[in-house]
Amino acid sequence: MPLIETHYEHIALDEKGVAVIAGTTMKVIELVVEKIAYGWSPEEVHFQHPYLTLGQIYSALAYYSDHADELHDDIERRLRYVEQLRQQSGPSPLVARLKSKGLL
Repeated sequence: MPLIETHYEHIALDEKGVAVIAGTTMKVIELVVEKIAYGWSPEEVHFQHPYLTLGQIYSALAYYSDHADELHDDIERRLRYVEQLRQQSGPSPLVARLKSKGLL
């Protein structure tokens, strides 16, 4: 997978222009979503992903800080897509069974 270097030491863009942590398959947006969802500090991110260095994490957070609007738009787009898939798939068979047994 060809990568394009950026001005961030540990961040590269893949062939689709998606920011990834160089040398890994971790997308910057994945790290950002975890940080937002769980309120993790960089040290907690490192604890949860020990294969990442603190330098990589801080570089990803710097990239996020400089591209926050773009990344937030991408997060919103992804959430809309997931909701669309959820609506298209209908209720899960498990939920239907639990409701029929009065467990939900």
